[in-house]
Amino acid sequence: MFDQVSLLLSEGKGGLFDIGASVPLIAVQFLALMFILDQILYSPLIEVINSRNKTILDNLSKASELVASANEITKKYEEELLVVRKNAQTDIAASQKVNKEILELELQTSQKYINDLLTKIFEDFAAKKQSVLITLEGETTALSNQILDKLFV
Repeated sequence: MFDQVSLLLSEGKGGLFDIGASVPLIAVQFLALMFILDQILYSPLIEVINSRNKTILDNLSKASELVASANEITKKYEEELLVVRKNAQTDIAASQKVNKEILELELQTSQKYINDLLTKIFEDFAAKKQSVLITLEGETTALSNQILDKLFV
C-alpha cells in the first residue's frame, strides 16, 4: 500500500504533461533537424524534380510542335494525294474513252473487212454457181438429146 501512495504522490511531477526544460530542448532539436533535412535532402530533391519537370515540359512542347508539323505535312500530302487521284481518274477516263474509240474503229474496220470478204465470197459463189449451172445446163441438154435420140431411134 505504501507503494501505491508513493506512486500517487510522484505523479504530480514528471508526468505525461510535465512542461519542463526538456520540451523546449526537443522543440529546438526538431526545428534543427527539420532545417538540416530541408537543406541536405529536400532542397536538392526539389531541384531535381523541378529540372525533370522542366525537361518533361520542354520535351512535351517539342513533341507537340512535331505533332503539329506532322499534321500539317499529312494534310498537305493528303491534299496532294487527292489532286493526284483526281488527275489519275481523269487520265483513266480519257484513256478509256480513247481505247473505246480505238476499239470501235477497229471493230468497224473489221466489220467492213468481213462484209467485203463475205461479198467477195458470195460473188465468187454466185459466179461458180452460174458457171456450174451453165455447165449443168449444157450437160442436161446433151443428156436430154441422147435420151431423146435413144427413145426415137
